[in-house]
Amino acid sequence: MNDPDRDKGSGPTGFVDRVGRQARRRLKVQRDGEQNVWFGLGMMGLIGWSIVVPTLLGALLGQWLDSQSVGGRSWTLALLVAGLVLGCLNAWHWVSNQDRTMREEDRNDHE
Repeated sequence: MNDPDRDKGSGPTGFVDRVGRQARRRLKVQRDGEQNVWFGLGMMGLIGWSIVVPTLLGALLGQWLDSQSVGGRSWTLALLVAGLVLGCLNAWHWVSNQDRTMREEDRNDHE
């Protein structure tokens, strides 16, 4: 059966559980601390490329369309902006998924 003092985090067993959770969190942060710097730099690069690649592809496709049609540079500008928007949406979606995953892991660590 469940001990009410343990569920509330009070009493000797609740205290031991809380200390154990805090120690596990501290060890995890200490262990992952060195990896977080490189992981963060890698993520910045990944997010940057996820924006740059669609933007450049849009610009290149726009230039090709402009060279094939008579008129100004309207396709280049339009597809450059479309690629930029698509890349930003892609990066936002990826970052929000990563944030959700980290929050779920944090919640699981607290339980």
